[in-house]
Amino acid sequence: MKIIKWGIIGCGNVTEVKSGPAFQKAPNSALVAVMRRDAALAEDYAKRHNVPKWYSNAVDLINDPEVDAVYIATPPSSHKEYTILCAKAGKPVYVEKPMALTFEECNEMISVCKEHNVPLFVAYYRRSLPRFLKIKEIIDEGKLGAIRHVNCVLYHPFEERYDDEINLPWTVLPHISGGGIFVDLACHTLDFLDFVLGPIKSVRGHATSQLMAYPAEDSVSMSFLFENGIHGTGIWNFASFERYDVTEIVGDKGKIAFSTFGDDPIKIEYANGDKQTIEIENPLHIQQPFIETVIEELLGNEGISPSKGTSGARTSWVIDEVLKEFRNSK
Repeated sequence: MKIIKWGIIGCGNVTEVKSGPAFQKAPNSALVAVMRRDAALAEDYAKRHNVPKWYSNAVDLINDPEVDAVYIATPPSSHKEYTILCAKAGKPVYVEKPMALTFEECNEMISVCKEHNVPLFVAYYRRSLPRFLKIKEIIDEGKLGAIRHVNCVLYHPFEERYDDEINLPWTVLPHISGGGIFVDLACHTLDFLDFVLGPIKSVRGHATSQLMAYPAEDSVSMSFLFENGIHGTGIWNFASFERYDVTEIVGDKGKIAFSTFGDDPIKIEYANGDKQTIEIENPLHIQQPFIETVIEELLGNEGISPSKGTSGARTSWVIDEVLKEFRNSK
């Protein structure tokens, strides 16, 4: 079988364990080049991970004839630019989440990739993780009955690293990230709900900055309605006293509760009083199961990978809707 040779643009923290090694360990895959604007850091990454080539310019990596496909692991502000460059070079794109700064940018990326007949995948890898596939299986088999509503709650304390106005992490700088920690984290939950319950068609919500510590929102509440009539609510707050992460999906025969982050036990309660706990650990290289679906599809197995540009864009639309008023107030 053919080997898909990958290049990575932006070899930062997410590529150290979560994703980068998976391109070397997945079947029929090889990581042949990496790029970072700081050449010394690119070289350091390449040497530590046994990657033969490194670049400090993205265009050079994209145009490398040995690179078959490109993983864009930069902040969202450059996703559209690099995706368009890859598409015009005829290179399949695997882009980090969130897909782009806005839904409008997502649509531009989809359009250019379609024009150049280039596949576009988005790193919503929970769609391929065993613990989340188990949740989907339980729902699809009807064990919870007809699904009625979903409730998402994620909060945690304010972190000291956000208390330095001069050196704020890019994740709370909207011109780079598209928003704050809500955008960075909630997108995973919202995308998984899209995967397991279908697209969301209507969103209402509020976003505020309760601490005024950085330019982005730190508290978001929302209600949403799926195309199939299921109702949803959610609250995300990043200035609370402890860490809490639970999503509940409730049907007329039972409910399932799980965390989006970490690998806490999945808890199920049934109408007859029975309870069930399921423990499934996440793999070390958490993106590897999804990356393997991307590789399979690039090798010709159409429809294998569950996260494409079209689904990734839907999650960006939901985020845009709930942050619209907050963004316009700035």
